[in-house]
Amino acid sequence: MEKEVNAIVEWLKNQVKQAGVDGLLVGVSGGLDSAVVANLIKRACPDNSLGVMMPIHTSDSNLDHSRDVIEKSGIDSMMVDLTETHDVMYSQIQNGLKEKDVFNEENDRLAGANLRARLRMGTLYTIATNYNYLVVGTDNAAEWYTGYFTKYGDGGVDILPLVEFTKSEVRELAEYLQVPYKVVTKKPSADLWEDQSDEAEMGVSYDTIDAYLKGHEIAAKDKEIIENLHKRTAHKREAHPKFKRS
Repeated sequence: MEKEVNAIVEWLKNQVKQAGVDGLLVGVSGGLDSAVVANLIKRACPDNSLGVMMPIHTSDSNLDHSRDVIEKSGIDSMMVDLTETHDVMYSQIQNGLKEKDVFNEENDRLAGANLRARLRMGTLYTIATNYNYLVVGTDNAAEWYTGYFTKYGDGGVDILPLVEFTKSEVRELAEYLQVPYKVVTKKPSADLWEDQSDEAEMGVSYDTIDAYLKGHEIAAKDKEIIENLHKRTAHKREAHPKFKRS
């Protein structure tokens, strides 16, 4: 892991240099991936890195985990509570849809969750502009392959240092970087709603996705789920379709 960490840190330094910026920032959620990235950017830019906490009805435990990550890594930090902003904005959107009598209650929770991710993205870029920093993404190989991220939300970033690493490999990086134990071992969750679980939402475990990505045999049902997720989310990983004049 030492070799991997050093390689990522050097890559991050090169990204800063090539972009002509002053440093790096990441949204710290209290989860494993953002904890690893916070530690990596702190190593790459010791005096020019920032961890941003952006609670939106966030659980006390996730806030505590975020603070633990920041304290342990030593990264500079700030908090922007987006709860009220989200509630006001989404209630206005809901009201507009209801006035048109087109409000789709079945999609309501997902729409609200995606708005949370996109508000956080906008917040990070606003802060990044202030500091002249790059926004660093936290997606790992499993999330990237299955499209388990919000387009223009947590998928809206400048660089992706973990996208070649499976979830289990990210956990190994976390252990090497001495991320707080309770963060390393917690159930993966994007904290988009109460008791939300990544694996329950995807319908397959990270261990199974990791095995698939490494070319191991997995159950046919799981393989079908993973491949369907990959196909359905192709638009998230590709450039915008562009009309070409003849």
